[in-house]
Amino acid sequence: MKLTQRAVLASVLLSFSLAACDRPAEVVEAPPPAEYGGEAVGYFCNMLLAEHGGPKGQVHLESRETPLWFSSVRDTVAFTLLKGEPKDVAAIYVNDMGMAKDWAAPEPGTWVVLQDAWLVVGSRRMGGMGLPEVVPFGTPEAADAFAESQGGRVVRLDQVPPDYVLGMPEMPGPGSAEHATH
Repeated sequence: MKLTQRAVLASVLLSFSLAACDRPAEVVEAPPPAEYGGEAVGYFCNMLLAEHGGPKGQVHLESRETPLWFSSVRDTVAFTLLKGEPKDVAAIYVNDMGMAKDWAAPEPGTWVVLQDAWLVVGSRRMGGMGLPEVVPFGTPEAADAFAESQGGRVVRLDQVPPDYVLGMPEMPGPGSAEHATH
């Protein structure tokens, strides 16, 4: 009798499993980018975003109603590489510096999906935390123009060297031309 019950149970479970394969996968729509207010704080630094110039980032998690904010794109990219951080990412946005008119305070509406952005690494521009920045652009032309004027090279997200965002960079001296922050 036990063998028959097991066979029936296995048959029922198999039919449910096969029926589930025929259903289309649930598509979760990415939330739109948010705009940060004066109270938004950086996820890693726990400091007000408004007090730091340069491009910012936001990570939307399926498990949270509000995004995690980052005071630099460098920190945003680092978040994606760190194994201990949440992985239920619904969307990641960064400021498109080709759309922004003000480096110090990118305007609302200047967001681009991180995975779609063209990123400049190794430029002379420093981010909001005073470290070398990963500078995002919505078009390759804008990224190329920035790299030509500010130095660096254009890469995609999967080409950002992990040590560029996770390591401690060598900082240029205060009198150096490479120390330019604007």
